[in-house]
Amino acid sequence: MSLGEFDLIARYFTRPVRRAALGIGDDCALLAPGAGMQLAVSSDMLVEGRHFLSTVVPERLGHKALAVNLSDLAACGARPLGFTLALALPRADEVFLEGFARGLFALADAHGIELVGGDTTQGPLNICITAMGEVPVGGALLRSGAQPGDDLYVSGTVGDARLALEVFRGTQQLAGHDFERVREAMERPQPRVALGLALRGIASSAIDVSDGLLGDLGHILRRSGVAAVVEVDAVPRSAVLGAQPLALQRTCTLAGGDDYELLFTAPGPAADRVHGAAREAGIAVTRIGRIEAGQDLRLVDGEGRQVTHTFGSFDHFKA
Repeated sequence: MSLGEFDLIARYFTRPVRRAALGIGDDCALLAPGAGMQLAVSSDMLVEGRHFLSTVVPERLGHKALAVNLSDLAACGARPLGFTLALALPRADEVFLEGFARGLFALADAHGIELVGGDTTQGPLNICITAMGEVPVGGALLRSGAQPGDDLYVSGTVGDARLALEVFRGTQQLAGHDFERVREAMERPQPRVALGLALRGIASSAIDVSDGLLGDLGHILRRSGVAAVVEVDAVPRSAVLGAQPLALQRTCTLAGGDDYELLFTAPGPAADRVHGAAREAGIAVTRIGRIEAGQDLRLVDGEGRQVTHTFGSFDHFKA
């Protein structure tokens, strides 16, 4: 007998809640942020063929669906509380559902958060998660706080997800082990929640790198009304990407997307505090440029020479 909608929810997605006042089973969930806290809310949709390939392992898809939302909370400096899941499925495939739920809840448990509601329906595979977190009033990291003189940083390494995509597209080739490393970066990104929390009161602005480093930096520059210089060869990359031709490295690091690292600014004198926050969070951060007065974005190489570029960022209606 095939699974019905409510059987599916009960079997794969209903678990007791401990932090929420009320979880799955009523028309609404009830959450109670702590005293002096604001609620931070983020939604992301993943559509098969647009955001993920049909070949992705369901467990990794469950992980990524939640990870991209937690990455937004991290960029805001918010502590995750709970999330909802809206899921459209072509059919109630129990093998898919078991793997998807396993990946989803493994990451949820790692961050101590709960699934508190959502919706299911039949249709093309589409996943929409809304994640909620809390942040002290006035303490959120925003895109609008960068100031001339600030240093520009990025966490971890960037570009591997784009390199994996190029392999899937057939434009590049990698040895099996190298391909698996960059594929994992594409399919199992790690949200930098601990770093976002540690940067509260230190970073002047922040965003997560989802559509490409330069494109996402552009959001900070526009919201803050400032300019920037990016040292393109200082942008951190993996050994696998670093072994590729320089032009490909720059395309992947500057316009790749799907990295889910934190790109942020901080006053120059706060450098020691920035690196202390990184040590506390257990993730490396790298200074890759500086903020200036004006409206331009300039790229320079390791010798300080201007780099001409046409790097863009991902746009769902132009790609």
